[in-house]
Amino acid sequence: MAMFDRIKEQALKQVQGGRSSGGHGRPGSGSSGSRGGSSKAQLVGVLKSQLGSLKTELKSGAYRDASMAMCALVAAADGTVDPAERQHVENLILQNDVLQNFPPEQLRTRFNKHVDQLSFNFQQGKTQVMQEIAKASKKPTEAKAVVQTGFVVAGADGYIAPAEEQVLREACAALGVNPQEFGL
Repeated sequence: MAMFDRIKEQALKQVQGGRSSGGHGRPGSGSSGSRGGSSKAQLVGVLKSQLGSLKTELKSGAYRDASMAMCALVAAADGTVDPAERQHVENLILQNDVLQNFPPEQLRTRFNKHVDQLSFNFQQGKTQVMQEIAKASKKPTEAKAVVQTGFVVAGADGYIAPAEEQVLREACAALGVNPQEFGL
């Protein structure tokens, strides 16, 4: 747990050091939105690289399953997942250094199962996905890493949409993680 806190602190310092005095921007609010998006993009980059330092600790089935549920939830945050988006997120998963701890077919199967649940009935699927995510709450390092994984997927395009931020906050609640630790 101390290792994660140190990594998170370093990430936030790096991002805050790169921010202009304009502070946080909000998506959709003109030029300040892109500045805020840039800060989130910087945070995502730092979290992604630092998540790799936890790779040897993140080998449990609970982390794998919760991460795949998180990736599906982020992909479906707006209520739909089109085939191109599904393929894009699947590629991100398979290229993720930490997730390479697991066989690709296991990741694909779990991710697609959750996307199918969310696509069929978003509210019911979301309940099932949140239950899967919550299973990682027993180990604080894994719980925080699940949120980091979601953040990395959400920010892969350089922007974290409000719907994605909302599901990340909800996942934090399910995992017992303070969303403010991730600037949410």
